[in-house]
Amino acid sequence: MKSLKYLFIAIPLLFFFNRSSAQDDPTTWKYQVKKISATEYQLVFHLDITKGWHIWSMTPGGDGMEIAPSFTFDKNPAVKLKGKTVEKGNATTTTMEGIDGKITYLTGEITYTQDVVVKGNAKITGKHTYQVCNDRMCLRPMDRDFVFEVK
Repeated sequence: MKSLKYLFIAIPLLFFFNRSSAQDDPTTWKYQVKKISATEYQLVFHLDITKGWHIWSMTPGGDGMEIAPSFTFDKNPAVKLKGKTVEKGNATTTTMEGIDGKITYLTGEITYTQDVVVKGNAKITGKHTYQVCNDRMCLRPMDRDFVFEVK
């Protein structure tokens, strides 16, 4: 009888902790291709983060524990990356409790761009990894696949 009593207590607690650990992603991503010339294009990653959340800069500084956004492009013989991925947005550089050194993060609307040279029509695929935080916690790092169609 005692074990049944504990079971009635344990099941609701398990449900509660399972629900509270589920994390919604406070980001919205949109993808766009901009034609620059006959063979050059700019791949644009538009990011909108819910108010109260931030994403680390691609060069966050700090103690090295921050997970900076990264962009990985699948190999494609018709596509050549030109330079590195560039970020633009509302950046803040500051100190934070629990982090050594100054850190940089972005909020609101952020744009990441990657210039490419493309031969003919191509599908450009890959994934980006990122982590978002608020003033109390950071969510686990997330991976998101992307596809750009160049025609």
